[in-house]
Amino acid sequence: MIKSMTGYGKGRSANETLGLTVEIKSVNHRFCDVSVKAPRSLMGLEAEIKKKVGERLRRGKIDVFVNQEMISIAPVVPTLNRTLAGAYVELFEQMRTEFAVDGGIPLGLLAAQKDVVVLRDADLDTEMVGDCLAQALRQALDSLEAMRSAEGEATEKAMESYLDSAEGLLGEIEKRAPEVSVEWKEKLTERLGRLSKDFEYDPQRVAQEIALFADRCDISEEVVRFNSHLDQFRKLFAQNEPVGRQMDFLLQELNRETNTMGSKSNDAELTRRVVSIKADLEKIREQVQNIE
Repeated sequence: MIKSMTGYGKGRSANETLGLTVEIKSVNHRFCDVSVKAPRSLMGLEAEIKKKVGERLRRGKIDVFVNQEMISIAPVVPTLNRTLAGAYVELFEQMRTEFAVDGGIPLGLLAAQKDVVVLRDADLDTEMVGDCLAQALRQALDSLEAMRSAEGEATEKAMESYLDSAEGLLGEIEKRAPEVSVEWKEKLTERLGRLSKDFEYDPQRVAQEIALFADRCDISEEVVRFNSHLDQFRKLFAQNEPVGRQMDFLLQELNRETNTMGSKSNDAELTRRVVSIKADLEKIREQVQNIE
């Protein structure tokens, strides 16, 4: 089944310490372009997020949003500001020398100075955060792929109807095409018959012109190739891998054969049907732009 490149998915995972919410949205794009927006504390996992997304999604402009929520108060740990503590020690030593004060520097005095000892949040366990993120990301990707599959199914039905329409028009063209040269021959014969009796023409030359006209109007090869491309296009619906680029190529070939048939038509009825086929192919092209 084909998949659309447009979709949205959301996943959430939590433990006793934190909760992570992952949202993913995707739109059509020629390649797989993944961007991640996450809290600074999770930026070290950006490469892993992109890798996991790339393993599941082959094409599309994909935006991943990660939100972090602390469920419990994060533990804090005292931390020594070594630079500031060293500056205080140097200052106290200068004061002792300059003012002839005896004694060492009490540890309590040093620790009591502002910002020498600061409290900061303890680092979260990396493995715990990674597991929580992986679960939320997997849920978001599952949700996104479900939406892309549902939209792909609807797109497939629409394309099938346009393909059926184009195939029906091609059948009418195939039926009408042989009649064009026959009608042209009858018209030419009638016109020659209306000429003056004194006018002489070479019957062999007329036969050659009729044969050349029939050859120029022959679209049998184009019809065969068009049907072949249609058959290949329909087979792609059953593939379990990205087929958007293959469909795009086949669509170009279908348009090429249609244009050739139009240039050879020399008939108003055939031209109208060729134009209708091109309209169907354009509708299919619009759908293919969003296929993975």
